[in-house]
Amino acid sequence: MKGEVTLALTVFCTAIGGTFQYGYNIAIINAPTAHIQRFINDTCWERWFVSLEQNHITLIWTVIVSAFSLGGLVGALLAGPMSVRFGRKGALLLNNCFLFSSALFAVTSRAARSFEMIILSRLLVGINAGVSMNVQPMFFGESAPKHLRGAVTFSSAVFTAFGIMLGQIVGLTEVLGSDSRWPYLLASNALPGLFQVLTLPWFPESPRFLLIDKGDKEACIMALRRLRGCAVSEEEMEEILQEQKQAAGVQACSLWGLLSDRTQRRQLRIIMAAPSAMMLCGNDSIYFYASYIFQQAGIPAGKIQYATIGTGACELTASVVCNLLIERAGRRPLLTGGYALMSCWAVVFTAALCLQGKVPGMPYLSMVCIFAYILSFGMGPAGVTGVLPTELFDHMARPAAYMVAGSLMWLNLFLVGMAFPFIVAGLGQFCFLPFCGVCVVACLFMFWNLPETKGRSLAEITAEFEKRGKAKAEVSEVKGEQGPSNVEEVHQLQSVGSEEEAVDISHVLCEG
Repeated sequence: MKGEVTLALTVFCTAIGGTFQYGYNIAIINAPTAHIQRFINDTCWERWFVSLEQNHITLIWTVIVSAFSLGGLVGALLAGPMSVRFGRKGALLLNNCFLFSSALFAVTSRAARSFEMIILSRLLVGINAGVSMNVQPMFFGESAPKHLRGAVTFSSAVFTAFGIMLGQIVGLTEVLGSDSRWPYLLASNALPGLFQVLTLPWFPESPRFLLIDKGDKEACIMALRRLRGCAVSEEEMEEILQEQKQAAGVQACSLWGLLSDRTQRRQLRIIMAAPSAMMLCGNDSIYFYASYIFQQAGIPAGKIQYATIGTGACELTASVVCNLLIERAGRRPLLTGGYALMSCWAVVFTAALCLQGKVPGMPYLSMVCIFAYILSFGMGPAGVTGVLPTELFDHMARPAAYMVAGSLMWLNLFLVGMAFPFIVAGLGQFCFLPFCGVCVVACLFMFWNLPETKGRSLAEITAEFEKRGKAKAEVSEVKGEQGPSNVEEVHQLQSVGSEEEAVDISHVLCEG
């Protein structure tokens, strides 16, 4: 019981300053949009006596919003080296330097009359989110016991959803979303970071990092005792020692080293496809339509901000439920099932948008689709994606694997953010069909390529990939052996040149 409490507190103190920040900082930028755009225009007038046109204001606002994604990409690339050099816990604590710098720029931007400081603030907080989104799941996966590994790692998604919902609440006009308080809203992310800095040092470092990277067996055993609340099991210690033996004399895998390693191509394809699909599936874009749909459903304009909180609460509820199911249902069913449901709801949502104003009740059906789409996303892709690099790669390749996954996640988030307005302008009510296609492809890809990893050791998972690779190689070899004989038969038949034998040629080709 004591060990479970220690593990739970470690998870909370890590995540509240980790993936919580990702969700929180995505949400808080929405509320002060109009106030910041007015501030941009006022600043330009004070400097140059120029009143900006709306398209110029929108361009600067787009840069402010996109700076978060670009910062996340930088953070994802920094996460691997930081986690190797400073440890998992050390990297998370050091990561708060970016956060506190960001908060300082945000809170002083209005007094300094500088919207450039807001851009820099969003870039720095993006770096913070990029590092935490990669290092935190790695830390959780290496600290949790095997039977709780999925649930503990999935808690990253729970805290992301919690951050989104809390950001929506704090961004209300009555709280910090007003014209006079928006700098404090953008700087409020420093409080969770301060909490992490004060609490996380009291909890143990990743046991695998202590043994495999530092070679400190005593510290590893001590960390395991604190996290388990009892004596270390021989099976778990043997598994870590086996991983240390395999990593003996081997340096941490670089990004290029992982990309060029042919033995891990199958695993690499999965952790490249999973985060890309998670960002390209349209879950973040569904929020774009939320306010419009709520307005069409008859919700008063002043109350829409409260209804929007329901979308954040919806994703949080789905994440909590999935956290309870992941060790029972497994990773593969939740991931493929989530994308399958999202593709279905995307079709229904498109139909509802097309029939808007023609068939009564369509706004309410659209509302149902919004919540169902978010629920389906939270029940699978939102959390399972972060578990995969921990379970598919060994200790030395894990940081590089998270660099690949994180970089693709942030790059695709940036591309969707930039492209979605053009998709809406070009496709109109059919704008969710491309996202539907992504969900279908992701579902099929994961179904055919991802083995179930629930409750299995790294050695067992690796053996499964090797088994699949050998089976594919044998099939290719059989086809290769059959190929020449068929070609030889064709040449023999062609040498005769009669019309009847031409029919036989077609017969042989069909058999091949």
